[in-house]
Amino acid sequence: MLRLFHRIIPGRVAALLASEFILIYLCYVAATFAFLRFDAQVFLFFDNGWLRILIVAICLILGIYFHDLYSNLRVRLRDLIQYAGVVAGAAFLAEALLSYLKLRQLVVPAAPMIAGSALTIIALLAWRIFFSGVLLKMMPSERVIFLGNSAIVQEIVAQLEAHPEKGLTPLGFVDDSNSPCGKRLGSLSDLRDVVDRIRPSRIVVGLIERRSSLPVARLLEMRLSGIHIEDALSMYEAAFERISTRELRPSQLIFSSTELGPNRNRVMLQSVYSLAAAALATLIAAPVMLSVAILVKLTSPGPALLRQQRVGKNDRLFTLYKFRSMVTNAEARSGAVWAQRNDPRITPVGRWLRRFRLDELPQLFNVLKGDMSIVGPRPERPEFVIELEKRIPYYRHRHCIKPGITGWAQINHKYGDTIEDTIVKLEYDLYYIKNLAPALDAVIMFRTAKVMLLSRGAQ
Repeated sequence: MLRLFHRIIPGRVAALLASEFILIYLCYVAATFAFLRFDAQVFLFFDNGWLRILIVAICLILGIYFHDLYSNLRVRLRDLIQYAGVVAGAAFLAEALLSYLKLRQLVVPAAPMIAGSALTIIALLAWRIFFSGVLLKMMPSERVIFLGNSAIVQEIVAQLEAHPEKGLTPLGFVDDSNSPCGKRLGSLSDLRDVVDRIRPSRIVVGLIERRSSLPVARLLEMRLSGIHIEDALSMYEAAFERISTRELRPSQLIFSSTELGPNRNRVMLQSVYSLAAAALATLIAAPVMLSVAILVKLTSPGPALLRQQRVGKNDRLFTLYKFRSMVTNAEARSGAVWAQRNDPRITPVGRWLRRFRLDELPQLFNVLKGDMSIVGPRPERPEFVIELEKRIPYYRHRHCIKPGITGWAQINHKYGDTIEDTIVKLEYDLYYIKNLAPALDAVIMFRTAKVMLLSRGAQ
């Protein structure tokens, strides 16, 4: 696995993406030589041909990524049909956009473009089938055994088995208990024999009780022999890209300077580029915000802008701005309650605003005021925070940085209004706080744009 943009990127996914990029580029180069012949070298070397094809290749890769075709490498017929449509659509959409912007000097000529796109579709379909059916099975996978069979170990095993692209193969667990879940390889006293027989790449420690049962001497010996030893909490973070609050111990927060606390320099840098990004976005989105405000005002009685108290950094209250998407006085009888999926209080226009997240645009003013960042944990209402802090351990920790318009939890977890959903989102927020960096913020903003463009619903 690779660590890129403060995320764990499976090596197999990186290999597929790189190989497909090269394959796309070569298909268009081949089409150029086939149709332009003697003029091909002039086009490539003296007429920005390499750059023109590069633009098309990048657009194709983005189109494939936007349709989640790198998140699961198992090939199905439906995926392949979608794959072909995305390839064809992204290629011609990119060229049409360049032509519309009067950038003809960046457009690939019609004949190489059509032929290259057809060749790319055929080549990529064949490559995907070969990659998933042959190469994926041949690629080396890290062999993992678990010390213990706790609930978190069982979750990790299920996640790794469901996502073979992560390159981690769970072999079983070593424990004194006879748990019916999973494959038991032996007892703790058999650990040396199990390691000699199976030769794992990693040992993940997930014992429920460690004080008297953890074989420290044997683990140290194996670590010195080259076997990677890690805690189940670290493996959970790599597998799920969130932090398990159930396994998180107060001592890890007290004595470790790198566990969850945000880097101060990165927090300061985030304030600078969030302010700049919000100023630019406000200028670009001003016509859209004006149109939305008029539409909300004309379609339902009440103000266009909604003001709500939210909890920000260090538990400080601030006023959050949103376009009103519900009927006026929606909580007059019920008091403060979470919005629900298909909430009857949402207006017809408000449903569309939420679907494309246009109701969040006024929060750019919150960023300009310094109350929020572009990226961060979503701010919650004080009425809910009081209750959530009582019921969920470590919930207050999410208030150690500024809240954001979008966040790691919002792009990774479905819409939910239960305590269980809130816990999962908190785990994503803690992961973000630990790994806060400009590169991760860029990934989150890119994926937020993807959610908005594909209208996958507000989170």
